[in-house]
Amino acid sequence: MIVAKNDPGQLSHFLLKKGFSRRAVNNCKNHGGMMLVNHHRRNGSYRLKEGDVVHFLMGQEPVNPWLKVSRRPLDIVEETADYLVINKPAGLLSIPSGFHAEDAVINRVLAYFEKQGVNPAYVKPHIVTRLDQDTSGLVLLGKNAIAHDRFSKLGKDDFIKKYHAIVHGNFAEGDLSGLIDKPLARVGDTVKREVNPKGQRALTEYRVLDQVPGASLIELRLLTGRTHQIRIHMASIGHVLYGDDLYGARDAFARQALNCFYLAFPNPFGGEEREIEIPDPGDMQGLWRQLKQEAGK
Repeated sequence: MIVAKNDPGQLSHFLLKKGFSRRAVNNCKNHGGMMLVNHHRRNGSYRLKEGDVVHFLMGQEPVNPWLKVSRRPLDIVEETADYLVINKPAGLLSIPSGFHAEDAVINRVLAYFEKQGVNPAYVKPHIVTRLDQDTSGLVLLGKNAIAHDRFSKLGKDDFIKKYHAIVHGNFAEGDLSGLIDKPLARVGDTVKREVNPKGQRALTEYRVLDQVPGASLIELRLLTGRTHQIRIHMASIGHVLYGDDLYGARDAFARQALNCFYLAFPNPFGGEEREIEIPDPGDMQGLWRQLKQEAGK
């Protein structure tokens, strides 16, 4: 990074302006990192001048001794020096919980780093976009705290997530696309959510891709990111997702038929727009084939 005429004079303020968080700067100072100006080590109060060359070498990240390594398969769709995009299978948590402490996306990424010989004190996965356990598809992770901070500074509108879903029922000719604008709130102390005028605003765009008698294949885009948003919104207009017994489905599909097939975001390290698209997983493709066969299509 080269110091420009109008940049802050103090090194720590310069780094904050360039997108490094205060936590990352303090972590560098306290855990073995370095802030270099013209290849000389400096502290955060050092006064910069125009034309100085600044390098930031991240310090160690705190290692969680309870976080276990899982060597189960990991489907990496895209990787750079700063982030990973994972194709998460249904049934896998993004982050380990008390009930599933040994196998989540984070655990599998740790094993991937270990296989590469990476020191976990310097490279540690941070979830940027997550999915429900039984939703499949694209998940974005920063490889370290700096990457996570850079992504966190992007606006919610900078991330575009699109989903495919298979739902019960058919849409009328005039309802083949639309915007669902219904606020959502938690139901008591349960994991369930509901449409509630006292809840947070939630916006979902949808369009119908194909229909057979009694079932529809739809594409959805989240304009807000509420828990279970797609599932509740579709149920609220009479189109429960296949497999979603929490919100009223009564069928044999093993999980909610929902896949995040498209993810777009600006790369905060390069500025270019990234667009990533994957096919739907085999279980959803098989369900739609079966429904079409039963309909004679």
